[in-house]
Amino acid sequence: MKLAPLLTSVALVGFFTVWDAPLKAINPLLVQASAAEELSVAQKLDLLTKNKGQIGSGDQLRRFFFTDLEPIGIQPGGAGHVVNLYNKANNVTFAYCSHYDVIVAVKKGKVTKFEPSEVK
Repeated sequence: MKLAPLLTSVALVGFFTVWDAPLKAINPLLVQASAAEELSVAQKLDLLTKNKGQIGSGDQLRRFFFTDLEPIGIQPGGAGHVVNLYNKANNVTFAYCSHYDVIVAVKKGKVTKFEPSEVK
């Protein structure tokens, strides 16, 4: 049995295990970036509310609440129709326009139909 492949495997595992610590010591901005990814639910909801109507807010919604969204209704609005997505864990409903990938409305509670003025 050759010793070189075994030593290489151990070296690679050790390298990937301790990679994070020296990198953060060299560049402290990486510590801030990782802290920014750990937003509270209230901060995520505030960010989505602030960014509603802007392109890419749908992507934020999927990143924040990927498995927690349940479609509960479709209604006219946006660029044709919007889908109302309910987040049961936080009791919030989002009106999502898939054509432009934007959130057009956010409201507490389970809302099956938003006012037409909110989703235009």
